[in-house]
Amino acid sequence: MPFNTYRPDLMGEAKLDTEGPLECGEWTSLKLTYTAGHFGIDDLGGIKIAIRQASDQMTPQFDNPTAPGYTTITASNGARLKYWSSRNRNIRPWSNTLYIQCLNFLSEGDTITLKFGDRSQGSPGIRMQTFREDAFEYRVHVDAFSTYDYSVLPSDRQPKIDLVPGPASMHKVVLPTLRFVEDTFAVGVKAEDRWGNPTAKDANLYHLRPSRPVQGLPETVSMSESKGGVIRLDGLKVSEPGDLHIDLVDETGKLVVQSNTLRVVENFEFRHYWSDMHGQSGETVGTNTAREYFEFGRDKALIDICGHQGNDFQITDTFWKELNELTLEFNEPGRYLAIPGYEWSGNTSVGGDHNVWFRDEERPIYRAQRSLVMDDSTDENTCIDAKQLFEKLQKEDALVVAHVGGRYADVSFAHDANLEPSVEVHSSWGTFDWIFEDAYKSGYRVGIVAASDGHKGRIGASYPGSGKFGSMGGLTCHLMPSLDRDSLFTAFRRRRHYATTGCRSFLDVRIENLENAIVNLPGGATEKVETAHIGDILTCSNNEVDLQFDISGHTGIERVEIRDGLSAFETIQPQLEQREAGNRIRIQCEGAEYKGRGRLVNWDVQVQASDTQVQRVEPVNFWNPDHDANLDGNLISWQNVTTGGVHAVDVWFDQTKKGKLELKSNQTEFSLNLTDVGTEDVLFECGGLRKAVRVTRLPEERLDKKLHQKVRIPLEEGKERCLFLRITFEDGHIAWTSPIYVTRKSNS
Repeated sequence: MPFNTYRPDLMGEAKLDTEGPLECGEWTSLKLTYTAGHFGIDDLGGIKIAIRQASDQMTPQFDNPTAPGYTTITASNGARLKYWSSRNRNIRPWSNTLYIQCLNFLSEGDTITLKFGDRSQGSPGIRMQTFREDAFEYRVHVDAFSTYDYSVLPSDRQPKIDLVPGPASMHKVVLPTLRFVEDTFAVGVKAEDRWGNPTAKDANLYHLRPSRPVQGLPETVSMSESKGGVIRLDGLKVSEPGDLHIDLVDETGKLVVQSNTLRVVENFEFRHYWSDMHGQSGETVGTNTAREYFEFGRDKALIDICGHQGNDFQITDTFWKELNELTLEFNEPGRYLAIPGYEWSGNTSVGGDHNVWFRDEERPIYRAQRSLVMDDSTDENTCIDAKQLFEKLQKEDALVVAHVGGRYADVSFAHDANLEPSVEVHSSWGTFDWIFEDAYKSGYRVGIVAASDGHKGRIGASYPGSGKFGSMGGLTCHLMPSLDRDSLFTAFRRRRHYATTGCRSFLDVRIENLENAIVNLPGGATEKVETAHIGDILTCSNNEVDLQFDISGHTGIERVEIRDGLSAFETIQPQLEQREAGNRIRIQCEGAEYKGRGRLVNWDVQVQASDTQVQRVEPVNFWNPDHDANLDGNLISWQNVTTGGVHAVDVWFDQTKKGKLELKSNQTEFSLNLTDVGTEDVLFECGGLRKAVRVTRLPEERLDKKLHQKVRIPLEEGKERCLFLRITFEDGHIAWTSPIYVTRKSNS
């Protein structure tokens, strides 16, 4: 316990005027009353009231009684109070803190009363946290003796409130992406509130309309029969190869949502399984319990593979034992894999954040440091830098992935090819192509994964809410013959995976007709092949190869970049003729401030159109539902954020043969003739880390979801190509395939 533990039973109690439930994101007014205990509070002592670091509850303000979040604080004995609110100024995970200092003393029974969202003078109230928590806590700490060393009130004297999902606002139909003919599979139907919480507040009947016959699929589903907003339909089967999607249709015949695509094949080397292997629960810096965390991934997010990556400096030995017991309990080969692991949380200067997973339970936890693990023992397994971590893991059956969170990984500091097959390019923290580029510059051959690093208790479906997380959490698709730990570790070490920013699109990338090709296998073995797949490292005798890719997207394909290491070999924009004639212009904001914690970019944009007429606008990648693209005549305005990724606004004009755009924002401003906007991007750089505004032309109608193509790539003797796809979808989602590393053999 990182606080004073002296007589918490005599430090008083705190209560709320309601125990709830309240809806996630609800605007409300709450009264919290602290009653002083036996010691009272000495003058210049006080209390602090903290909420979790992950919480996006509105920060209270004390100056404007008509504005959101207005909060008043009074003492029953008339004592003068000094108070202020601060983020990240308390010991994690209770980082968001309201400090109240008593300038006069309190006696036992005196009270301090806070009115969060005081509406008495016109404030709309305060908005609650946007994600579910059954015991959202205002944790009260007491400095009774003016020592500035606070005691935490006992749990039963802490004010808690039940936060529940709101009414259904959107729906999802989730299919796997690759199965064999006659495989049985499941489809998930989900109702979510406006903040992405699965919700049971939908009793409607919906029709399921598959694009091809599906054995075992009912004609209708009633969401009143869901389990917390999710219906899972097992035992389905398709008897013929081809692509399947399922439409969810309401009782009026209106399409509610279409599923992602399931590719059904006669036979293949592997199937697809989706993971989110990186997140945290309330025992560290996340939300809700670790048990609820694994349950959510399996039952609500409908992922196949889940890992728990708590910060090592918050994982006690007791919790490490509990985590291992949970992964053993939840691990069910063929249905759901739970993988034991943690986040090695070293500072960037000593290697930075790395996820560690073990094939089996009961392995040691090799911590970077023990700053919040409060016991007096010496931990012989502490690894104070990433080099020591890789040394310790030599004797373990483990996987490691460098990632970017608060701290970011400096991949140049340390690397082991056998342990660290991939790097994480996307999470709720943002999009980080640069970590792959750093690895490539260092001479590493790595694959590409994504995950959520979710802190909100929604592993596998990690919406960012309204706080500092500016992106949807990512997912990784693993190419494996079957769903078990052995297959996962083998496929992971071969980089047989592709990553997305949260969508589930079918991707296949390969090189066929190889001559005298040898693929490198983990551990130094080799294998002769005629076809190379995602993640392979190989040599061959070909003078040139055809990189073949097959995409069946969850939505339209905006562009496909064929990358060779750090450069773009070719960029493909489907439906080029329709684009050139289209009257839809995309205005895209992108990038970050820099690599560290302060990477988030706030955008406040106004675009004035002239000599043309704006017909409609549509936001792209606007994850915070409070933000929207507003249209007033020919003036378009919006506020949003980026954290290395993108958001955009699509604008449909009545014509673009003439007209002008004038953009003014807090980041840049420019004027642009519509006739100068073609299919080639017009880029306005804004400094920072690839911070820019990008303008391009799109067709008026939606883009096609499918693309199957070959691109011929010459090979030079002894020169390795690092070939992968970076795909941008129409809705702003991105996918990356792990590279195929291919070298033409020397003739000598």
